[in-house]
Order: sequence, then structure tokens, then C-alpha cells
Amino acid sequence: MNSLGIYEKALPKNLSWHDRLELVHKLGFNFLELSIDESDERLARLDWTRQQRTEVRDAIWSTGTRIHTIMLSGHRRFPLGSYDEKTRKLSVQMLYKAVDLAVDLGVRNIQMAGYDVYYDKKSVTSREYFVEDLKKCVAYAASHEVMLDIEIMDDPFLNSIEKVVNMKKEIHSPWLQAYPDLGNINAWPENDIGSDLENNIDAIAAIHLKDTLPVTNGFAGQFKNVPFGKGTVDFNGCLKELKRLNYNGAYTIEMWSETSDNPIEQVKEAKKFFDDIFVNVGIEQEDI
Repeated sequence: MNSLGIYEKALPKNLSWHDRLELVHKLGFNFLELSIDESDERLARLDWTRQQRTEVRDAIWSTGTRIHTIMLSGHRRFPLGSYDEKTRKLSVQMLYKAVDLAVDLGVRNIQMAGYDVYYDKKSVTSREYFVEDLKKCVAYAASHEVMLDIEIMDDPFLNSIEKVVNMKKEIHSPWLQAYPDLGNINAWPENDIGSDLENNIDAIAAIHLKDTLPVTNGFAGQFKNVPFGKGTVDFNGCLKELKRLNYNGAYTIEMWSETSDNPIEQVKEAKKFFDDIFVNVGIEQEDI
């Protein structure tokens, strides 16, 4: 039995936490994935007051809707592998604050963006800075029993589960795992998604469901806002394989419909798309 969640940015933006989590429940999902992206507005969540944290925690209890994961994509703006020492220190501090927030909210996982740097040129130096700072982050998370999950990215630095597993060989900890995005893995031509899932199933903490268009010689790929079923991800095959591999972790539908004209209808369509596949391959969703 697996739980199914929805990314916060799929839902209407201007809702109270109670109404947002109640909507998640009404739409048939088991949990919400909370976003702390690179915007000032969402980065400010790292400094929520005790009262603000209490509001969210009370909403979780009153609606019965969990928050499983904090998606800390703010590291794209402030990366662990930055060439600037002040930025690296801020990046590590952001992760520490995210761990503290997770503890206060009862969140189990923090999804980390797998970028050494995003807006700067990559190098061996940026990789070394990333590894050095990731070690600090894993140690802090482990001391609080919060899992860090590196997302498989729209970026060549960590664009397969195998690459995350190789990173784990440098940082030995059960508190560092992979958070594969099926769309991102599939979009890179060097990847064999079936083999990547099968060979590295033991490193998977959770899975993103997202469609993409692949990278080619003349096309940079499309990693966001590809309607489900219009990209090239073989969801039926991937989920059938994960069922065979006895993957019992969570799935999260990743969408960015919060500013669209009718985000709720878009989410309903996506839910129906995956409900049908779940039935077809024999995946049973946790009761709502």
C-alpha cells in the first residue's frame, strides 16, 4: 500500500493552512508536499514564529492531512557548492533551519535540490564545496532523525539515482537518500530509467510523478508543465516495475498550477490519470 500526495504549488495559492490541507483531503490525497523555493516569500517560512508553526501543526491535526516532505528548492538560489563563502554558509544555515522546521511540524523528509551550483559554471571546485557542505547537512539532519532526500534533477550534476548512490559512497549515512523524479530521469538520454530504478531501489525514499520531454542534440528538454500523458514517461511501465520491486514508499504528483485559471480541475485530472494507472498495475493507495 502506498500513499499519494500533491505538491503545494499545484493548489490555489491564497488559502489558509487549514483550508489548504482540507482541500488536499477532499481531493483524495494522503499528504501535502510543502514548498520552500527560492522566492523571498517562501524562504521566509524557514523563520516562521512559534505561533505560525503552531497554526500549521494544528491544521494537520484538525484535517487529518499530513505534510510528509519539505521541498527545499531554495538551494537553487543559494547553492551548497557556491564559489562565495557567505552564500555557502547561508545555504547550510537554510538546511539547518529546514530541519528545525521539520521537527516542529512532524515532517519526515526534506527534499534537497541536487545542484552543486545552478546559475554559475560547474567545476570540480563547486562539486567539492557541495560535498563538504552536504556532509554538514547530513550530520545535522541525522542528529534530529530527519531524512535528507536528494532529488534527481533537470541538471546534469545529479540526474540519475545512480549518481546519488555514488554520492552516498562519499557520505555514509542512512539519513541521506534519493528522491527520484521519474520525469527528470527519463528526460536524460544517457539514462535507462528501468535499470536506474531496479539497480538502486534501496536508495529511494520517495518518488515524484511528473511528465517531461527529453533532451536531444537540438532541444534542451522540457522539465516542467508537460501535461500528464503528453510527455515520454512510461508511467505504466515504471509503476508496474516499482510494484514488482515492492516499493512501498510515497508518490507525489508534481504540478505548478497554483496560478492557473482552474487549478483544482487540473489536479483532479492528474489524480484521475494516476488513479487509473494504479488500478491497472495493482498499486493500492492508502485510505484517505
